[in-house]
Order: sequence, then C-alpha cells, then structure tokens
Amino acid sequence: MNAELQKNIFEARLRDFVNSLQGYVSTDDGQWSVKGFVDIFRNVYTISTDTKIVSKILEIHLFSKIVEFAMKNGYKIVLADHQNYYPDISFLDAQNEEIKFAVDFKTTYRLPARPHLCNSFTLGSHGRYFEDRRSTKNIQFPYSSYAGHFCLGIIYDRANSSTIDETQVHALSELHSITSVIRNIQFFVAEKWRIASDKGGSGNTANIGSINRIEDIVNGRGMFSQLGEAWFDDYWMNYRKITIPDGKGGTKRISNLREFIEYRGGDVSLVVPKRNWL
Repeated sequence: MNAELQKNIFEARLRDFVNSLQGYVSTDDGQWSVKGFVDIFRNVYTISTDTKIVSKILEIHLFSKIVEFAMKNGYKIVLADHQNYYPDISFLDAQNEEIKFAVDFKTTYRLPARPHLCNSFTLGSHGRYFEDRRSTKNIQFPYSSYAGHFCLGIIYDRANSSTIDETQVHALSELHSITSVIRNIQFFVAEKWRIASDKGGSGNTANIGSINRIEDIVNGRGMFSQLGEAWFDDYWMNYRKITIPDGKGGTKRISNLREFIEYRGGDVSLVVPKRNWL
C-alpha cells in the first residue's frame, strides 16, 4: 500500500471519528458538556474563559476517545515528549511503526461580529525541523517520517462574559443550570497545508498562519489548496529568505505567495484569492 493511500485511509478514519464527537462534548442545547471543576466537597468551580485553558481542557476531555479511536483502528499513539514539541500526537501503525501520522489539536473561536470567520491559529513552525526534514529539534519524529500532517480542529462560540462569573461557586446539584463557557462546538479535520495562509501565525515566532474563513477551513480551501503541498513546503522553507528588486531601486524579501509563485515561474492563477476568506 503506497503512502498516499495510507494517508487517505487515516484521514477518512479520523473524519469519521470527529463526526461522532458532537454528542460527547455537547448538551442538547449546544453547550459544552464540561461545566467546571469539582472538589471533594462537591463544589463546582467555573472554568476560566481564557482560550489556553479552554483548549487544554478540551484536549483532556477528548483524550480517552482518541485512545479508543487508536485502538479500534490499529494505531499506537505517542504523545509529544515536551510541551513545545510538534506534533501533539503521533499515530503509528501498530503493524508497521514506520507508518506515522502527525496530528495537532487546533482550537479557536468564532468572531462575534463576523461569525463566518474565526480567530486564526498557527499550524506549526517553519523553522529548523520544517526546513531540515531529518532534524529532531522540537519534533517527536523527523518531519519527513510522517506520511501526513493533520489538524484535528475545534471551532466554538465563546459565552458572553457578562453571563460567566468565575468567582461564583456552585453546588453539584446546580450542575445543569451552569452556563458553559463555550457552545456550538464544530469539529474539522484537515491536512495543515490545505488550510495555510501565506502569513506567519503569531508575533515574532516562526509559525505558519492559517486562513480564518470557517467554510474554507472545514473544506480545506486555503491559499495553497490549488497549488499542492510541494508549493506549501517550498514557500514556507524559504519564507522571507529570497530577495528581489522592489521596483524603487532597492530590494525586498518575498513574504507573499503571489510574488513567490511569480519568482518560481509558477501559475499565479492557482493562488486562491484572499477575498475568499477576508
């Protein structure tokens, strides 16, 4: 079985899995089924609305289901040895551990004023391990050893801050009346190159940014989606490293996909226009 077929089978299985999660994480009215933390005195403490905390609890909430998925489909799972390692989970074929798939959790929220958009997220580093596919720096296994690189994504609505009182302690008997900090949870699975933009993902770190139009994310229609993964790899390996004339007598570094495709002599018409998601 060739690598492309193996990747397609894994992706199909992962999609089937996430499609089964809605009832596990949500109540009948669409709220997150996790309401807070419980202590031995049966007190319930509301979860913070901080996105990092929500993301980590979502991962913990789903972990037992992910273990079930792996066992059912003949995979072993290897968690990242360190917090800043890529990916979050490596799936290894139990019959042939040379066959590996990288899966990163990606959680983000819809923008209240423009709910067709989400707060964009990062898709991993374009630094050392991305450039040197044999490197083991900040990555569980060398990048080239993975047959596919996937995002298991979660998009949600945040509760109105006025309805959440993080200082209030509830009795366990009040559990069902507590407002969840998130609701309307939507899952997606995508190869990361299919939902990538041509801009960095965060601050000064060497991270790849995502697109932010939700319809395009769930359907894998990022900037590279018509070009292919080879163009994604080439662009991000060389991001801001190639210098060209700026037309004003000086020079500039290439930092957008259209200029890069022109520089490489590719077909610019295959660049998905930004107007599709902004």
